[in-house]
Amino acid sequence: MGWSIGFDTKWQRDIGYGVPAVCDHPECSCDINRGLAYVCCGEEPCGGDGCGLFFCTTHLIWSERLETFACERCDREELPFVPKPDTDEWIQHKRTHPSWEAWRVENPKF
Repeated sequence: MGWSIGFDTKWQRDIGYGVPAVCDHPECSCDINRGLAYVCCGEEPCGGDGCGLFFCTTHLIWSERLETFACERCDREELPFVPKPDTDEWIQHKRTHPSWEAWRVENPKF
């Protein structure tokens, strides 16, 4: 099984290395994707023990406490940041690409 596209039920958004995104840190606009390399806490889908948000390499820090790369809030055991919305690029892809046609039929309000 690949991790190019999936769905995170906690944050109600698409995830995977095929999903273009912006770093979830509120002061950052770095382009990333929602793949395992950018997820908070240990390269596990939906973040494992972390918040499950996605951060650029500047905002994923080594956490001695968690023994993995994490966002600053998980490192300090604080509430997570507010996740950023899907990028316009991703929304346009889902609205127009033929591979999403069946999904659009099932989700007409998108």
